[in-house]
Formats: sequence, structure tokens, C-alpha cells
Amino acid sequence: MQRTLAILKPDCLEKRIQGKVIQHILDAGFEIRGMKLLRLSRESAGRFYEIHKEKPFYNDLIDYMTSGPVIPICLEKENAVADFRKLIGATNPANAEDGTIRKLYAESIERNIVHGSDSPENAVKEISHFFTDGDFI
Repeated sequence: MQRTLAILKPDCLEKRIQGKVIQHILDAGFEIRGMKLLRLSRESAGRFYEIHKEKPFYNDLIDYMTSGPVIPICLEKENAVADFRKLIGATNPANAEDGTIRKLYAESIERNIVHGSDSPENAVKEISHFFTDGDFI
């Protein structure tokens, strides 16, 4: 089994569709091993998105991710990273396949409902940003 991180982003919670998104995740065969509702501080968001620090969209990303509550979720499934990336669709919802979470619910590349780890290695790092071993069921 493999783990990956999902984050339901502020726009997901603003739209009050977190239940629908979680249902898509469960229907796709993922097991939830940990889930929290929290509001990211600028410091925490900065550490999480440090890989993008030199990119022009970094400050807007931090502003967005700290603009409201988020729900980080540790998911488990065979091929979790690849399967979750397929489930959520392309970062830009205009390019996402029909039926994916972003195609169904996202409004733009900046407000795209959900984060998903992009590799098994990053999944381990990202999960540890939000969860400790004692948090998992």
C-alpha cells in the first residue's frame, strides 16, 4: 500500500463541497488514514510550498492557501500517488479530463480545489508536514 497527501483547499471549503470531494475520493477506493481541519499560517504554508519559492506565483499561492481553512488528508491505496493525480485531473481545470475533481469543481488554475502529491517521495515529506505517526488510524 502507498500513501499520498490530499489537501482540500480554501475554495473547496468556501464552496461547501468538501463532502462531495471526499465522496469522490472514497468512491475511487482510497482509505482515509488521517484528516484534519486547520488554517495554515504563512510560515507553515511557506515551508510546505518552499519548492516554489523562486516562482512568480509563490506569494499569491501563499496568500490563497492561508485565506481560509484547509483539510489535509492522508490517503492510502495501491498506487495512491498516481491514482490520486488521475482522480483530481490536470492543475488547470480547463485541461482536466471529464469526470475528474478539478474538471467538476475547480474554477481556475489558481483556485483548483485540491492538492495532490506529485511523487511517492514528496508524499512522504508532505504527509509529515501535517501528520505524525500517532495521527493515523
